[in-house]
Amino acid sequence: MKVLLLLGSESDKEFVDGMEKEFAAYGVDARIVVASAHKVPEKVFELIKENNEKETDLVYITVAGRSNALSGVVAANSVHPVLACPPFKDKDDYLVNISSTLNMPSDTPVMTVIDRQNVIMAVLRIFALKNEQLRSEVLKRIADVKSRFKI
Repeated sequence: MKVLLLLGSESDKEFVDGMEKEFAAYGVDARIVVASAHKVPEKVFELIKENNEKETDLVYITVAGRSNALSGVVAANSVHPVLACPPFKDKDDYLVNISSTLNMPSDTPVMTVIDRQNVIMAVLRIFALKNEQLRSEVLKRIADVKSRFKI
């Protein structure tokens, strides 16, 4: 089980800080790669090609704002799921980033998750479909969350 955190720029590293550790706690290998679809599309296409040929249990998390070509390029060319989690600093930044992420052309299946913690949980649930141990851990996490509320 592998997650590739694909960032549009170095400035997005702060947004994903600690995610590798959070995934590792669940036995999921996470790697961060910075590769702009605008500035180095060759690098993006090479990563996709390599992963299409070699990886079976892989999910991409794309972190890009403004004109989010990264999520679309990855989703349009990959056999693996793509979860976009656009970073934002304020309301104006949010509006631009979410708009460019949600407006994908047909046959470009980008799933968008706004919350950083929710994107982690979504990836874990995807992997839990085929991994019983992870499924148990996700169910335990759900029970722990529920236990915080009085019914």
